[in-house]
Amino acid sequence: MRIPKHIGIIPDGNRRWASGQGREKDEGYAFGLKPGLELLRLAKEAGVEEITYYGFTTDNCKRPAKQFAAFSKACVDAVQLIAQEGVSLLVCGNTESQNFPPILRKYTTRTEIAGGGIKLNFLVNYGWEWDLSALYDGKKNGKLIENLHSSDISRIDLVIRWGGMRRLSGFLPVQAVYADFYVVDSLWPDFTAQDFYDALNWYQKQDVTLGG
Repeated sequence: MRIPKHIGIIPDGNRRWASGQGREKDEGYAFGLKPGLELLRLAKEAGVEEITYYGFTTDNCKRPAKQFAAFSKACVDAVQLIAQEGVSLLVCGNTESQNFPPILRKYTTRTEIAGGGIKLNFLVNYGWEWDLSALYDGKKNGKLIENLHSSDISRIDLVIRWGGMRRLSGFLPVQAVYADFYVVDSLWPDFTAQDFYDALNWYQKQDVTLGG
């Protein structure tokens, strides 16, 4: 099987899931923690070299305060869970904003945890405009990807989005430029291992040319 080296994950549908369960929307984020950890372990078993999770964006911060507090806490909890695994961890996002959780600052340079291993990136308070703004810093030169705030994140082979929506929502626009895009209709808290295996099987059928 041809395994994508780098997989991007957009875990959408937490609020819709909570509403469907008769819960408040903000309660849904906590139910996305277990799927994230399970998916990480599946990716490691499959031989994936790098995985990036979309935590929350600068635009998400416009949501009601109760929801912001809930998804911010969920991101912190997710990183702390991940920190118990063997990973090479990087948290990427606008640290100059008050919306960035201070406790995660120590991971904004790549950190080897529990012996290292798969490269794991977590986008927290990430915005595509913030990321690309580094390109316009006259003090920086060199290749395009080296001038990004997300320069330590490699090109993505496969993006998997849960929740049925067919959009990237600003997810790493440079790294995702040639990524194949697979959509799972079920909501993120309903994640199953079969979702991941189906995505890998679908990826086998794609003609990866990188424009050539």
